[in-house]
Amino acid sequence: MFKPVELRRVCNGDNSIHVSELAVDSAIFHLHEETADSGFFSPKCHNGTTVTIGLFVPNVDTVMDRASAAGGEVVSPAQDYDYGYRQGKIRDPFGHIWMIEAEI
Repeated sequence: MFKPVELRRVCNGDNSIHVSELAVDSAIFHLHEETADSGFFSPKCHNGTTVTIGLFVPNVDTVMDRASAAGGEVVSPAQDYDYGYRQGKIRDPFGHIWMIEAEI
């Protein structure tokens, strides 16, 4: 069953997150927090995120419910689209938008 997990976290001296290594099933990816010298910018710096991250999952509704329960904000509820996908959008606590999707 789909279960995202944080594999490891490395913090900077100021306790900001240098890198958080996450896994969604077999996909591993890194997220970095904004710091003064990193050149990475938080969505809050731009009055919103500059990208939407599309994540294909086996069950959109389950993932949307879990993300919402964990502090995510539902931007658009899951629904079926005529192009063959079920999709919904969640804003994570850092301000990133995740499009949770599956082929139907």
